[in-house]
Amino acid sequence: MKHHKGIHHITVLAGEAQLNVEFYTNKLGMRLVKKSVNQDDPGTYHLFYGNQAAEPGSSLTFFPWPMAQKGKAGVGEVTNVGLQVPQNSRSYWEQRLKDHEVPFESVEVFGREALRFEDPDGLELDLVFEGEAKPEVKNVDYIVPAQYTIQGFWGARMLLTEKQQTEMLLGDLFGFKEAATEGNQTLYQTDAPIGRNVIIEVAEKAEYGTNGRGIVHHIAFRAEDQEELDELRQKVGKKGLSPTQIIDRHWFKSVYYRIPAGVLFEMASDDPGYTVDEEFEHLGEKLILPPWLESKRDRIEQILPEISVAAKA
Repeated sequence: MKHHKGIHHITVLAGEAQLNVEFYTNKLGMRLVKKSVNQDDPGTYHLFYGNQAAEPGSSLTFFPWPMAQKGKAGVGEVTNVGLQVPQNSRSYWEQRLKDHEVPFESVEVFGREALRFEDPDGLELDLVFEGEAKPEVKNVDYIVPAQYTIQGFWGARMLLTEKQQTEMLLGDLFGFKEAATEGNQTLYQTDAPIGRNVIIEVAEKAEYGTNGRGIVHHIAFRAEDQEELDELRQKVGKKGLSPTQIIDRHWFKSVYYRIPAGVLFEMASDDPGYTVDEEFEHLGEKLILPPWLESKRDRIEQILPEISVAAKA
């Protein structure tokens, strides 16, 4: 079976963990598929949301830091995250956002209808109406009915001072091809069923942002396994960039590097996946630590605030 490229996950800085959980599960209906910690800062959570099937290409993840100041997006960053919802679900989502008092505006994203709004920390989100609903996943709760629920990533928009070097990286490494241009934005697509779109917006002037909650930390692209990840890492090195060694993130293997335009890229393997340490039906229910942090569980649990997923609504 052919392996699809595209976006693997996107990781964002957040504020209060409970506020984050309530927004993405109760309001947007995403599934909390992994409740863990920031492996580089184990005293803070790392929360993973996805579609009900917990597929690569659907994982929007967060590092919640309660004391973080609100950030301001600028050049050299991912400034917008697009989530794909079924084509016929617009009236449902308009009513749901109104019911949950989430202000939104209607926009068009390269010919597709979308609703644009912000999460509690200021991350700009689009619900993009495209395609059909996935088959309902059995033995998994749906807060948003299966025929309307978020399918995964539609894509991401990057604000850059240039596009030539970045589009070459997207093409050479992940198979993205230019699909359309509107003004100062260019759409690139690959063949993945979800997470297949990247937009490069060329900034009129280099206005840099400030780090903080609501700011995208990095965007990760899919590799099939560690073997392909190593091949991609070697390609990145030959392009004069400085990739990290392969890092074991327990649920996937990762390589990081910063592209010349400023965005932190990650390449992440699809395997072994989120079920390596939890049964599929019970993903996200317990605090999961990678094996090398298990000996520190008592201390970590003392530091982390309690969080809970809202009942079905």
